[in-house]
Amino acid sequence: MSDFDAIDSLLASLTPQPALPEAQVRRDLRERAGLSKAQVARTLGVSPSTVAGWETGRDPSGELRTKYAYLLDGLAAKLVPLSTPPADEATAPRPERDESTPVPAAGGGLAADDGMDDIEALASPEPCVLCGQPAHHQVAGFPQHLDPAQCAGTAPVPGTPAKRSEGRTAKPVKAVLAGRRVRAASGADPSGPIAAAVAEALEAHGGDVEAATASLVKRAIPDAMALLDETRRGGRYAVVAHPWIPDILRKQSARGADQIWEARPKWGRPELPAGRGEVTALDINGAYLSALKTHLPLGQLEHTVGNVHDRRRAGVHLITPPAWEHGAYLPNPIGNRDEPGPLWVTEPTLRLLLRLSGPKYALCEPPEIHESFTSGATESLLEKFRITLKDARDTAIAGGDEVTLEYVKAMYSKFVSTMGESNYNRELYRPDWMHLIRSQAFANLWAKALKAHDAGLTVVRVMGTDELHVIGDWRRVFPEGRGVFEVKVKDVYTVGTAPTGPAAAGHTDEN
Repeated sequence: MSDFDAIDSLLASLTPQPALPEAQVRRDLRERAGLSKAQVARTLGVSPSTVAGWETGRDPSGELRTKYAYLLDGLAAKLVPLSTPPADEATAPRPERDESTPVPAAGGGLAADDGMDDIEALASPEPCVLCGQPAHHQVAGFPQHLDPAQCAGTAPVPGTPAKRSEGRTAKPVKAVLAGRRVRAASGADPSGPIAAAVAEALEAHGGDVEAATASLVKRAIPDAMALLDETRRGGRYAVVAHPWIPDILRKQSARGADQIWEARPKWGRPELPAGRGEVTALDINGAYLSALKTHLPLGQLEHTVGNVHDRRRAGVHLITPPAWEHGAYLPNPIGNRDEPGPLWVTEPTLRLLLRLSGPKYALCEPPEIHESFTSGATESLLEKFRITLKDARDTAIAGGDEVTLEYVKAMYSKFVSTMGESNYNRELYRPDWMHLIRSQAFANLWAKALKAHDAGLTVVRVMGTDELHVIGDWRRVFPEGRGVFEVKVKDVYTVGTAPTGPAAAGHTDEN
């Protein structure tokens, strides 16, 4: 076979990728067909956030691309062009409205045409997932009353406005993990869907705790993404799952890192107090879980230049950090750094430095901001997601349920670690979020070190996300326990030397 024959054979074996219409056309076709993102996602075997990504510019590949192109071609063939409105209607001025704001329905609920594309009318009434009474609409495939007043057992909280900005109903639909549909009764444990997943795993493995735990940890990433989808349902902010990312947030090589400095602490006190002291190594519980509450950029990052910080936005910043002159008793807020000069830091690190430079602490000069990549931000973007995981964790601890505890830990830790450039999570590409959440955990740990120091404890070591070593009565400063607002003892050891001479009279070494 000649070289040209080999090339022809290779070309013949290739299957061309089908063309896809522009992102806006994809969304228009789905909306004109009256399909929700959830319906398309179920049909193609992906999550609604993946469909949202395709409709904002991300392209699927392989078999998924072929299926998606086939669906779009079919929709285009079935849909007739939109009819042209009458002349008087076409020229009449229309009131402007923020498309992200739901339209109130009579009685304070939401109208079926409120712009939320996962609300659909039912051909015949079905039991509401919240109260069990007949409902005429479904939200993301779940039969549900749109008006809270019609939903038995889900009366609005006293003092709550009729129009709710964070949800469609007085109670959110419970999370559905791994494709299971779990009906939530009024007042049900918020950890219910997670508990159902654990019960199913234990049953599937004949009660074998280790096997059930392993299977749950293995599926933690898709389950976390499904939980994110459900807890974001009805939120007032749209999430861009696959935005354009500047080069500073991209890995410099296949195994390398990007240019963002997370300020991870690794500090030990250079000189200890005289004499012998007992050090308690404290473990900060749920560090990454708590760090989910941080200011996260909603959309695509935009570039700005200048020494200006807008607290309504969040992202990453190129700064010259201030000198730190308190290393004898507190770690540097930007962590251990060998080379001087400007560096890219995250929003939590910048806000920590600005706070420490303010009049309350006056521990350093303000950092100098050279340029930034930021977007409009909110601190509550992942709050429902965080609270659901926290409630499940609390319930597991109270019941001694280590299977659920490991499952929940895997969900939030893997969620954070795979939202960057990861082959394990293709549904969410937000390396900026990953860096911000991790650096928020580091900033939270640094704040605990400052609290310990201000309370008169001797800070001996600050490490990673969750290690704080102190000398002194730490129980008067930090509550002890396994909750996310508590700390637990990881180790106890002694440092220094025992006193000698007359001062040592009566001293007994009990170590």
